[in-house]
Amino acid sequence: MGYTGGMTALITGASVGIGRDLARLFAANGHALVISARNQQQLDAVAQELRDQHKVRVEVIAKDLARPNAAAELVEQIRAANLAVDCLVNNAGFGTHGPFHEADVQSQLDMLQVNVVALTQLTRLLLPDMVQRRAGRVMNLASTAAFQPGPSMAVYYATKSYVLSFSEALWYELKGSGVTVTAVCPGPTITEFHLRAKVQHLPVFRHNTMRSQDVARMAYRDTLRGKRVAVSGLANWILVTLSSHTPHFLSLPVVKKLHTSR
Repeated sequence: MGYTGGMTALITGASVGIGRDLARLFAANGHALVISARNQQQLDAVAQELRDQHKVRVEVIAKDLARPNAAAELVEQIRAANLAVDCLVNNAGFGTHGPFHEADVQSQLDMLQVNVVALTQLTRLLLPDMVQRRAGRVMNLASTAAFQPGPSMAVYYATKSYVLSFSEALWYELKGSGVTVTAVCPGPTITEFHLRAKVQHLPVFRHNTMRSQDVARMAYRDTLRGKRVAVSGLANWILVTLSSHTPHFLSLPVVKKLHTSR
């Protein structure tokens, strides 16, 4: 059974890309919002757009989830505003590209903090209230990268594997509780992610890319339906199915080639 309205959704990474498009969908369907990201100015612009177009409540809380205390501070501020989160959207995340042994150490640690630790902490802090109310949804942004190792993006792929495994385990734990956890697994998507990861020139992003609006629509629909895993697009479903049945010694060189400049 899905929700039809009246929720309050917390969306991290809501200032751009898939997060911003998800915020637009939730607002268009009458849901109140708490939107969070690092950039206060961008968040304010998104919030004003949603208030003007959809007449919904939008709270803005700027946080850099790469900081160890940021997730707990975010939840504290939400509770101080007397808001109950019915749908948690763990969308914030980023990747980097290049050989692991040459990568900036701090950027790798920040990636783990945002993609894994903050996501886990927010889920742990907000899930008990949903279970108590016997109603709630959690959307965790994983990736088709979650289904195999990723040479040249080793840490990013590993973080998304964690998100997928964590989400599926929680989905099963929560069966019958009224709360579901959905792992959303988009393939290459046209967002600001390309620029931050510096991967827009790579073969993996030259074909079969999707618009963030289309990914957001799929993610919104399948999360409210309580789906366990949501993969965007038929082509990505085929790739995920093939990768699940392909030994890593065969998939590793393919993934490496897709992440190598020509």
